[in-house]
Amino acid sequence: MSLMKSWVATANDPNCPFPLNNLPLGVFSTGDDDPRCGVAIGDQVLDARAAEEAGLLEFDGGPLLDVPFWNEVMEAGPQVWAALRGQLLALLQEGSTKRYLVEDHLVAISTVRLHMPFLVSEYTDFYAGRHHATNVGTMFRGAENALPPNWLHIPIGYNGRASSVVVSGTDVRRPWGQIKGPNDSVPRFAPSARFDIELEMGAVVGMPSDGPVSVAEADAMIFGYVLLNDWSARDIQAWEYVPLGPFLGKNFASSISAWIVTLDALEPFSVESPEQNPKVLPYLEFDGKKAYDIQLQVGILTNNKDETVVCNSNFKYMYWNMAQQLAHHTSNGCNIRCGDLLGSGTISGKSEDSFGSMLELTWRGTKPLKVKDGSERKFINDGDSVIMRGHSELNGVRIGFGELKSKLLPAK
Repeated sequence: MSLMKSWVATANDPNCPFPLNNLPLGVFSTGDDDPRCGVAIGDQVLDARAAEEAGLLEFDGGPLLDVPFWNEVMEAGPQVWAALRGQLLALLQEGSTKRYLVEDHLVAISTVRLHMPFLVSEYTDFYAGRHHATNVGTMFRGAENALPPNWLHIPIGYNGRASSVVVSGTDVRRPWGQIKGPNDSVPRFAPSARFDIELEMGAVVGMPSDGPVSVAEADAMIFGYVLLNDWSARDIQAWEYVPLGPFLGKNFASSISAWIVTLDALEPFSVESPEQNPKVLPYLEFDGKKAYDIQLQVGILTNNKDETVVCNSNFKYMYWNMAQQLAHHTSNGCNIRCGDLLGSGTISGKSEDSFGSMLELTWRGTKPLKVKDGSERKFINDGDSVIMRGHSELNGVRIGFGELKSKLLPAK
């Protein structure tokens, strides 16, 4: 692959996360204007609603961009997804004859406010990273029993809350919950003291299903990906999770990045998945490359000025790929909706600096991390901002997701 040239000059910088090869989809507003769909290109946002109103973007069956979310486009199906990308490429490529018409609909990214890019129908989070599962299991059950008996056979997941999925830039408040620590004789109701992050990717499902689908069919249903921070109150989670799994330790907030990066943009970065042994059951078998080489980073910003990078990981480390997760989700006949969000599970690598949660990075709080202002962190402190970043890069082409940034507020 090579860098596609655009007449938007900043999109041709090799370090730009939003070149013509990318064209991520978001929702933005300026001033007091209503939110509307937009496409990132270089340091600009193309007002997609205005472009459609001007006849620069056209779809069979009428307008799709007159609403402040991308669900209408997703519901229209893969042919429309391809048509949209083709029209955007034609409008924004170097030498476009319609440049003079498009220029009127560009807005500087630095001046916009970003919103949720789609309406989340349902949210399911998975536990699909082997390094993370092994680390957590080792902490609580010992190395010899680290993985549950079912872990190598099924992608384990649980149902989260679509209502509490929020976009980057939204503050998150430390939750209260019922806690029973090792020194508590009875449970108590208190703010979580072990507040954590989980570095994940989120798959945005663009097509519905009614009944089981194959891994290949599931892969075709995925519209694109976002960064995802699965906030976790570890002390609340520890007391409540037996026997039915996470509940109030998770459902207070999950944060996603503001730009959906489509599968067309990510396809050049598809890679082989880790070997799955023992062999999976037939309905989870797949052909081809279903993992993606996406470099991921987590930083903690203290005092609103000092950022310490605490994790460098990669999406390709995941044992279960997202298409397998989605296929497994449908295997009992469960229907899937357009706008469903699947969380990948925590993305940790083998090395300590690639662990995707504070639980792992500080090994359950026993090895505090030093941050740039001289203080230490076992978990996330009030006032800390967590910044997640992601990009793929090959042959001088960078496909970025933008930042996922959220600040932790004290419990009320």
